[in-house]
Amino acid sequence: MTANSAFDRQPTLAHPALTLRPATAEDWPATFAAANDPGIWEGHPASNRWQEPVFRAFFEDGLASGGMLVAQEPATGVIIGSSRFDFTRVEPGEVEVGWTFLVRRHWGSTTNHVMKALMVGHALQTLDTVIFMIGETNIRSRTAVQRIGATLIDRIATVALSTGPVTHVHYALDRAAFAAGPLAPLWAQRIS
Repeated sequence: MTANSAFDRQPTLAHPALTLRPATAEDWPATFAAANDPGIWEGHPASNRWQEPVFRAFFEDGLASGGMLVAQEPATGVIIGSSRFDFTRVEPGEVEVGWTFLVRRHWGSTTNHVMKALMVGHALQTLDTVIFMIGETNIRSRTAVQRIGATLIDRIATVALSTGPVTHVHYALDRAAFAAGPLAPLWAQRIS
């Protein structure tokens, strides 16, 4: 059995600021309600993802990946975004964390860092490296992963998005960088 096959792609992960849980088909209305904001997708290569048919394809792809999680506010249970673990474009010992979005009222808060801390911390308990695959022109997301300690690696992929083929660059975060970076204290605050 490889580390990739032993990895739990749909855990429930909790922190005082955020809960991540496995996505289900029943989450469609609430997840689309969160994503149906053109402002979320400005500057993103799939800038039309706020539209129902485009987000429907994104949501269905997330469910099919077997690793999609929805993000909820712990106090209200309201879905505020999603992310996923994916093995489609990685090497042994790696998992991709990505395809993430958050409602704008959580931008500038610690919510994205908490989400990444929970997912990366969970992944690095079993695997060696977390990969972030980001559209080459998506400066906001590239800056965000650099701030959490991920480093650009020499790997490029072209991915078909709703707006056409998009070149994606890759960043990596291993156990040592995670332990030395800003996510480790947030991971330590998780609720077991």
